[in-house]
Amino acid sequence: MDWLIELLSPKTVSLANTILLYSFVIFAGIYLGKIKIFGVSLGVTFVLFVGLLMGHLGYSVQADTLHFLREFGLILFIFSIGMQVGPGFFSSFKEGGIRMNGLAMTGIGLNVVVMLAIYFLQGGAEGTTSIQELVGIMSGAVTNTPGLGAAQQTVLQVQSDAYNVSQQMSMGYAAAYPLGVIGIILTMIILRKIFKIDVEKEINEIEDDKKASLMAPHRVTYRVTNDLIEGLSIRKLHTLISADFVVSRIEKPDGTSIIPTADNVLEMNDLVLIICSIKDEEVFTRFIGPKVEKQWEMDKGPIVSRRIIVTKTEYNGAKLGSLHMRTAYGLNVTRVNRAGVDLLASPNIRLQMGDRITVVGKLDDINSVASKLGNSMKRLNEPNLITMFIGIFLGILVGSIPLQFPGMSVPMKLGLAGGPLVVAILLSAFGTKIHLVTYTNSSANLLLREIGICLFLASVGIAAGANFADTVFNVQGARWVGYGFAITFIPLMVVGILARGKYKMNYLQIIGMLSGNYTDPPALAYANKVGNNDAPAVAYSTVYPLTMFMRVIVAQVIILAFMA
Repeated sequence: MDWLIELLSPKTVSLANTILLYSFVIFAGIYLGKIKIFGVSLGVTFVLFVGLLMGHLGYSVQADTLHFLREFGLILFIFSIGMQVGPGFFSSFKEGGIRMNGLAMTGIGLNVVVMLAIYFLQGGAEGTTSIQELVGIMSGAVTNTPGLGAAQQTVLQVQSDAYNVSQQMSMGYAAAYPLGVIGIILTMIILRKIFKIDVEKEINEIEDDKKASLMAPHRVTYRVTNDLIEGLSIRKLHTLISADFVVSRIEKPDGTSIIPTADNVLEMNDLVLIICSIKDEEVFTRFIGPKVEKQWEMDKGPIVSRRIIVTKTEYNGAKLGSLHMRTAYGLNVTRVNRAGVDLLASPNIRLQMGDRITVVGKLDDINSVASKLGNSMKRLNEPNLITMFIGIFLGILVGSIPLQFPGMSVPMKLGLAGGPLVVAILLSAFGTKIHLVTYTNSSANLLLREIGICLFLASVGIAAGANFADTVFNVQGARWVGYGFAITFIPLMVVGILARGKYKMNYLQIIGMLSGNYTDPPALAYANKVGNNDAPAVAYSTVYPLTMFMRVIVAQVIILAFMA
C-alpha cells in the first residue's frame, strides 16, 4: 500500500496528487455546502473552506499549476456570468430598474465608505489591517467572489511579489463570508419587524401588479362598431394608431375566420383579435369598439397557432420584418418569447438563437417557416465554443489595455476578471448585430460557471490554508469578522430603510434587490421562500448585472488607488 500512502501524502506534489486534491476539495465542498443551518446553506462557497482545511493540513500544489487553475477558473466563471447577464444588462436601466439599480449603487458606495472608515479608524497604513486585507474582507462581507479574484489579480499586477498579500486577502474573505450571508437574511427579518410588514399583503400587491402589467403582450378581442373605421385596411389602421400591435385574426359576421393581410379591410361587426400591451387596451376600445369575451380555436380547423424556435445561425441578428412572414407565407407573428419573456412582434426586433416565435396560420405554411428557421432543439443543445473562446481571447486583450488616470502612477487594467466580463456582456447583448451566435443553454452556462468557481475557490483555499488558522483564530481574526459584519449590515439597513421608508417599495422586491446587491444565491433562496413567488428573483436579476460589474471594477480601483 506504499503507492497509495505516497499518493495521498501531503508531502507528495505530483500531477496525480494535484488532481486528487482538487477533486476531493471540490466534491467535499459541494456536498457540505448543501447542508442547511437554520434553513441557510453556503452552497459552492464551501469549496473554499475545504480548501483551507486541506492547506492547513499541509497539502500544496506547484505554484505555476495553482496560479493557472485559479486564473483560468476565474476567467471561466466571470465570462459565463457576463454571457448570462449581458442580454438584460442594458434593459435593466429602464423604468423601475433605474430606481433599483440606483439603490444598489448606493449600497456599493456605502460598502466602500464603511470599509474606508474602518481602515482609517484603525490607523490607516499604520494599522493592523492593510487596505488589501480590507478589500478581501469587503468581498467576503458582500459575498462577491469575482470581486476578490479581480482584486487579487490587480495586487499581483501592481506588485508581482505580493503573493503573501494575495493570500491574506483570501483569509479576510473567508473570515467575513459566513456572517455576510447571515447578515443579509438578518437585515430582511429586521426590516420586516421595523415596518411591521404583512407578507401576505405584499404578495397580493405583487399579484395585482402582475395582472396590470403594462409590458407583456396581451390578447384582446374587439367587435367593430365604429362606423368611421369601416372599410379601413389593416395598413391604414397602423398609420392611425401609434401603439405597437398585431392584428392576429378577424372573424366575419358569417363565422369565417381569416388571417388578415395588410390590405384586408375592417367591416362592421367583425371580431378582431389584437395582440397589444395592456396599457393600450383603451385606445382600441375607443377606436374600434367594445371588448368581447371569445375563445379563439387555436388548434382546430385550417388556422392554427404554433411556436417556432430560431436555431439556424443565418437568422441570428436578422430583423423579424425581413422574413416577410405575412406576404411570403400568409402567417401572422403575434409575439417573440426570449428567455421566458414575451416580447411584442415588432418588425424591427432582431432575432436571436433560441427565440420562440408564435405564429398563426395554416399548418403547411407554419411547417415551411419552421423548416426555414430550424426549429430544432438539438441545435440549441450544441455548445457554441467558438464564441466562448473568441470572447475569452478578446477579453484578455481588453483586460490588458493600460488605462492611465490622473493621480495614479500605475495605469489601471481591467485584468483577467474585468476584461472577459466586459467583453462577455457586450457580446451577449450586441453579438447578434454581427451575426455572432451567443446563445448558450442555461445548463451549459451553469456547468462552465460552476467548474470555474470551483477551480478558483479550491485554488484560493489550498494556497491560503497553511496560515489560515494562525491568522484568523485569534484576536485579529475576530476583529476581521467584526469588520466584515459592519460592512455587510450597515449599508443593507440604510438601503432597505430608504427603499421602504422613502420609495415605498414592495417588501418582496426589497429583499430580492438586497440579495442581488450582494450577488448572494443563498439569500435569494431565503427571499423566494418568504415570498413564494418570482418577485424577489425578478428584483435580483434587475440589479445583478450592474452590481456584478461594479463589484469587480470597484475592488480593482480601490487596490490601484492605494497601491499606486
